[in-house]
Amino acid sequence: MSRLELDDKRYEARPLLNQEQAARIKADGSRAMAGAERIEVNPKVMLGKPVIRGTRVPVELILRKLAEGATESDLLDGYPGLTVEDIKATIAYGADSVAHEESW
Repeated sequence: MSRLELDDKRYEARPLLNQEQAARIKADGSRAMAGAERIEVNPKVMLGKPVIRGTRVPVELILRKLAEGATESDLLDGYPGLTVEDIKATIAYGADSVAHEESW
């Protein structure tokens, strides 16, 4: 990693993706997190935001709805193509995303 010194502080440049994440990038530019086969990140779908595979339903939308108090039944009724497994994969993807964040 390269180092940059500013105001007597050292900062290390970090790659945007670690080796494990880089290995999951496919030839078409899409990528998937481990354990979340139902979630797709593809630059050609919703500008690359994570979505439930085969839909245009963003992971963020489902997580926000759950945070607002929506139940599984609410989501299944509101999004007919959604399954319980999709909801669980969305939560797992969110947890994976937070777990892979690096803090300074």
